[in-house]
Amino acid sequence: MKPAPFEYVRATSVDDAMARYIEAEDARYLAGGQSLLAALNFRLDAPELLIDISQIGALRGIGRQGNAVIIGAMTRHAEVAADPLVTAHLPLLAQAVAHVAHPAIRHRGTIGGSIALADPASEMPACALALSAVLHVNGPDGLRTISADDFFRGIYETALMPGEILTQIEFPLPATEARHGFAELARRKGDYAMTGLALMTGPSPRIVWFALSDRPVRARTAEAALAAGETRANIAALATDGINVLGDLNASDAVKRHYARILLSRVLQEAGLP
Repeated sequence: MKPAPFEYVRATSVDDAMARYIEAEDARYLAGGQSLLAALNFRLDAPELLIDISQIGALRGIGRQGNAVIIGAMTRHAEVAADPLVTAHLPLLAQAVAHVAHPAIRHRGTIGGSIALADPASEMPACALALSAVLHVNGPDGLRTISADDFFRGIYETALMPGEILTQIEFPLPATEARHGFAELARRKGDYAMTGLALMTGPSPRIVWFALSDRPVRARTAEAALAAGETRANIAALATDGINVLGDLNASDAVKRHYARILLSRVLQEAGLP
């Protein structure tokens, strides 16, 4: 299929992008297009205007500020994967980004675009939640920050208000003793995940599922068991406790729950838990 007709403009700055958004009746921001273009092609979305923000230099780059790594929203997945700060301080992110689609897409898709779109089967939203990220946004009413815990609301639904742009993702440095784990199941490498997991251990562990529900979701019961020092088997048995698991064309909800127990046990083992 082909997308419905739309107008296209390339914004020169964040202010320019927001002004064009306000002027339009129905607009979308275009980052790398990794997921949005697919939605347009299937006519799952049909805006009147696409505002390309991919060339705004102020939205790109990776740096350290105090006890956090700051990644510009328009930084491409391939740039995230290759950055020494990410490799050294955010190994979960470095591991997960290698699972994003295929190399050609990783050279176009952006971390901010993936998080802002909030595809429940995407890796980056889950990593943002697992790493306790803080999201910086700019909009018609000014600047604000949103914690990853409050950002994801449902399928393609976030806390972003109309006209707001995600500008930076702030990743606090994990605790020195924290370990990470990541795994996903897909029919073929690069396909959408059928079930996926991002995990951080430490004083306040986080176990985050993607491709399991309508958004990246924390396994809070399993997190509590991990924090309490339960065995790997006991933690894995609680993998989807209290979570609304949604079946799809790839797998039923029962099959996804089975996958989740396997993935969690495997990742915990790789992280060195008995």
